Amino acid sequence: MKKIAGMMAAAAVLGGFVFPALAADYDKQAQALMKADFRSKGMATVEGALTQDEAQRTCSAYPMERPKKIAAKLEADQLKQVKYPADGQYLGRWQEGEKIAQNGRGMQSSDKPGVPNGGNCYACHQMTKAEISFGNIGPSLYQYGKLRGQSEEIMKYTWAKVYNPQAFTACSNMPRFGHKGILDEQQLKDVVALLLDPASPVNND
Repeated sequence: MKKIAGMMAAAAVLGGFVFPALAADYDKQAQALMKADFRSKGMATVEGALTQDEAQRTCSAYPMERPKKIAAKLEADQLKQVKYPADGQYLGRWQEGEKIAQNGRGMQSSDKPGVPNGGNCYACHQMTKAEISFGNIGPSLYQYGKLRGQSEEIMKYTWAKVYNPQAFTACSNMPRFGHKGILDEQQLKDVVALLLDPASPVNND
């Protein structure tokens, strides 16, 4: 009987028919199993994998589509948490930004703590004309700055978008590079320079 009950419960979950109390119970069981079976290694920690902030909990609660009010609240809350450059300067060196964009290292079990993370930007975006290997999950960023200019508004928006994309798109697939401490302030400046500096290969024909 227990086996049959378990199969029925699993079928109910898979079919999307699950009582809140049952869902909470399964969540606790899943958390306990992962804590028991997974081991922290290097920069990949069990705590980091299982601990969710408010935005992540909201996205988990609405994995496919979120009500407009909930999405708007999430974006507004995330925008409030964006930390802008302490010195008011948004642009670093695009040459360093290109290195960060090409670098996919960081936050994995094989990575050494203390070594700067990369942004792995080309995994999702086209950024330069010369690079022929890039992903298309995200929009093309080629000529990003050439099309938008370097106004204070654009620089502030670009910084916030890289720092925390969920400030503009609830539950975005793009990493929250600044919010989660994946990239530090100088690295963020360098990536923003890659996008906006007229001399950057992003903005060359």
